[in-house]
Amino acid sequence: MILDDLNAQAQEIPVMQAMMGLDLGTKTIGVAVSDGMQSVATPLETVKRKKFTQDAERLLQIIAERNIGAVVLGLPLNMDGTEGPRAQSTRAFARNLEKLITIPITFWDERLSTVAAERALLEGDTSRKRRSEVIDHVAASYILQGVLDRLGHLRRS
Repeated sequence: MILDDLNAQAQEIPVMQAMMGLDLGTKTIGVAVSDGMQSVATPLETVKRKKFTQDAERLLQIIAERNIGAVVLGLPLNMDGTEGPRAQSTRAFARNLEKLITIPITFWDERLSTVAAERALLEGDTSRKRRSEVIDHVAASYILQGVLDRLGHLRRS
């Protein structure tokens, strides 16, 4: 099930179950996971993109291994908030993934998540080579943390 409005559909996200965040790129998919309490997002890995079936196979493996209850896809909106070709590609990926899983899929505005991840890695004095290796799954953790924080707020109010 695809949830287009997290604010209105937050009750569809299982409580006390880990979540997975994805930063979809053209060559890689950054993957992050949360703890079961849904409080902290942790970068996990970067999947090198091949074909959808191969990409999905690895994601399904992570979902099964970590008992994931929901998936968050970073939605690459334009700076003016409109959706361009990359956002449409992300929505198509979600529709394809939805055919393979029964857990909810939602989106999170990923504008500037890679910039924030890059800044954090620079502040941590991470080498250029290491930054290029981890940037995607660190960006995925920023995306997932945004959703975790929002869900926490919605559930308290």
